[in-house]
Amino acid sequence: MNSKKATLVGLTAVVLWSAIVGLIRGVSEHLGATGGAAAIYTVASAILLLTVGMPRLRSFPRRYLFWGSLLFVSYELCLSLSIGYANTARQAIEVGMVNYLWPTFTLTAAILFGKQRATWLMAPGFVLSMLGICWVLGGDQGLDVAGMLENIRDNPLSYGLAFAGALIWAAYCTVTTRIAAGMNGVTPFFMMVAVVLWVKVLAGGHLAELSMSLPALVYLLLAAAAMGLGYAAWNVGILHGNVTVLAGASYFIPVFSSALSALLLRSPLPGAFWIGAGLVCAGSILCWIATRKAAPGSARADAVQNL
Repeated sequence: MNSKKATLVGLTAVVLWSAIVGLIRGVSEHLGATGGAAAIYTVASAILLLTVGMPRLRSFPRRYLFWGSLLFVSYELCLSLSIGYANTARQAIEVGMVNYLWPTFTLTAAILFGKQRATWLMAPGFVLSMLGICWVLGGDQGLDVAGMLENIRDNPLSYGLAFAGALIWAAYCTVTTRIAAGMNGVTPFFMMVAVVLWVKVLAGGHLAELSMSLPALVYLLLAAAAMGLGYAAWNVGILHGNVTVLAGASYFIPVFSSALSALLLRSPLPGAFWIGAGLVCAGSILCWIATRKAAPGSARADAVQNL
C-alpha cells in the first residue's frame, strides 16, 4: 500500500473515533452503562482479532505487558463508563469533550517527563485547552464558573472519570513509547477490557439490563466497528502513511465528535459549546506546533502512535 492510500485509511480512523461518544451513549441507553460497554469491547475484540490479529505475547517486554495493559484497561473503563453514566445526551457529549484533553496532557507529559523540547507556544496552548473545557462545562452561558461547578456537581462521577481518563491516556502514551519496543498490544488489551467489564456486570447484578433489541444491536455493531476498525485503520496509517497529516487531523476529533454525537443523539448544542470545542482544538494544535518547532525533524509520531 502506497503512502497516500495508507494516509487515507488512517484518516478514516479519525472519522470512526469521532462517532464513538455518540455510539457508546446509544448502546448504554439500550443495554446499560456497564453491560453495554462489555458488549462493545467483546465485539470490538473479535473485529481486532480478524483485522489486526493476535500478537505473540511472549515477544512483548514484560514491563509493557504490565504497565501498558494496566493503563490501557483503566483508560477504556474511564472512557466508556463516563459516557454511559452521563445523565443526559448533552452531558455525555460534554463528558466526551473532557476526555479530549488527552492530546494536551500527552504533550505536556512528554515535555515534563520525556525530555521533549517545546517553544513558548506550549503555555498558551495548555491555557486555551483548559479554558475551552471550562467554556463547554459552563452550559449555555459559556464561560460561567458558577454554572460549570453546578454542572459538575450534577454528576461528578462521569466528569471525574473523563478527566481521569485523559490523564491516564497521557500517561499511557508517555510510558509505552519508552517500553513497548515497537509492539502493539491493542488486541489483547481490548480483550482484557471486555473481561473486566463482564466481571463487573456479573458482580454488580447488571446482567438483567442486557435486553437485546434491533436498535440496540445496530448501535452495538456500529460502536464496536468504530472502535475496532478505528484502531486497525490508525495502525495502517501510522505504519505506512503520512504521520504529520494524521497527527494534525487527530486534533480536530473534538469538533468532529461533538457534531456527530449531536446528530446521533439528537441533542442540539448551543453556540457556547462550539466556542469551547474550538478552543480545545486550538489549544491542542498550539501544543503540537510548540513541540514541532522545537524539534523540526520530528513528526511526533510517538505521541500519536498510541492513540
